[in-house]
Amino acid sequence: MLLTITNEKPPATDLGYLLHKKPARVQRFSLAFGAATVFYPEASDNRCSAVLLLDVDPVGLVRPKGGETAFALEQYVNDRPYAASSFLSVAIARVYGSALKGQCSDRPELVEQPLPLTAELSAVPARGGVGVLRRLFEPLGYRVESDRHVLDSKFPDWGESPYHAIRIAADVKLRDLLSHLYVLIPVLDDDKHYWVGEDEVEKLLKRGEGWLVGHPERALIAERYLKHRRSLVDAALTRLLDEDQPGADEIRTVRDEEEEVIEKPLRLNDLRLDTVHQALSHVGAKRVLDLGCGEGKLLRHLLKDRTFDEIVGVDVSHRALEIAHQRLHLERLPERDTKRIRLLHGALTYRDRRLEGYDAAALVEVIEHLDAPRLRALERTVFECAKPETVVLTTPNREFNTKFETLPEGRFRHRDHRFEWTRGEFRAWAEDIAARFGYAVEFAPVGPEDAELGPPTQMAVFRR
Repeated sequence: MLLTITNEKPPATDLGYLLHKKPARVQRFSLAFGAATVFYPEASDNRCSAVLLLDVDPVGLVRPKGGETAFALEQYVNDRPYAASSFLSVAIARVYGSALKGQCSDRPELVEQPLPLTAELSAVPARGGVGVLRRLFEPLGYRVESDRHVLDSKFPDWGESPYHAIRIAADVKLRDLLSHLYVLIPVLDDDKHYWVGEDEVEKLLKRGEGWLVGHPERALIAERYLKHRRSLVDAALTRLLDEDQPGADEIRTVRDEEEEVIEKPLRLNDLRLDTVHQALSHVGAKRVLDLGCGEGKLLRHLLKDRTFDEIVGVDVSHRALEIAHQRLHLERLPERDTKRIRLLHGALTYRDRRLEGYDAAALVEVIEHLDAPRLRALERTVFECAKPETVVLTTPNREFNTKFETLPEGRFRHRDHRFEWTRGEFRAWAEDIAARFGYAVEFAPVGPEDAELGPPTQMAVFRR
């Protein structure tokens, strides 16, 4: 089986430093189940590719493992020497162990740099089809391409196999790419070649640190990675610090309140809600999504306006939705209003067909809470998949931060913000989105506008 990793950022041969493997050398490694070889078919300033070739010993696979039994011919007829599986994950940890840990003593500054990386696997068993493949990698920001192998080209009537040649690409840190592959390859295979015990929970949480918690398919990943052992799956999911845990919600509430204190002199939250409400009314929207609705502040605004026939709030946090339900008094609303509003649990980084077909969507102070891979996933979810006629989006203007007396210099307004953009950065991002997904975009200020620094909040209105 082959894993090829390619870097296209000059000098592309920096990949050799990160992998701790010199491009000029062919290196071989002995493994318990075979051998691994690393070589570079190309290594130039503009493009460098490292290949991990894993040669699994079929005779070694015949030996009994853990008392498990199988059908009589499985020892002789199986895909283990050829298709990517947990064998490859073990090889990644053994051969690229330092890179997987994010260690690079010769060039430590490279470890934290996202690079334009591509990973190619010659044969991957995608149990569940290409849909599962995309559901696993796209929320992490990867562009996914796959070609499905036929069972036998001489017998086309046999149909297609579950095996795909895949190519994933993203601007990503190498250690993150290796972590994603380490976990998700056996998940795609839905099997492991060794006994799965409690130590596998630790491996999953360690290799999933920083990304598994927010993955919309974390339950599927845990189930398959842990071979459907219910007790282990429950333990892993319980320990994941997802956004639905009380501690995480309390932290988020405190940080939301900190931001409100900073912006309170301008009544900025009220101004945002009023401005977004007006924008939605201006385009004549009747069916509206509030994506990342939180505790339902915008929903309350919209519910009072009877020109909106259907209002749907979506959030990844169960706790936030519970608070929204309470504050909207949904159980006491007149029947005509209960028919107009719904709350949905869902992640904005994953395609959700329930969000398709709406007149408009609002994202109020949402995008700045996402890191780059999840932001790219949200872009596709909203603008390519859901495709509302209008999208109204707000985000802080970093240039205005110097006007907030209680905000220390260089700090973001909210401790969970991954970025805060200048007007130029926001305009460039929005115009790129509009061009890629077939929208026109207009910009508007929110709040009092400073002659030099602009408004405290910036808003973009995308229309198809």
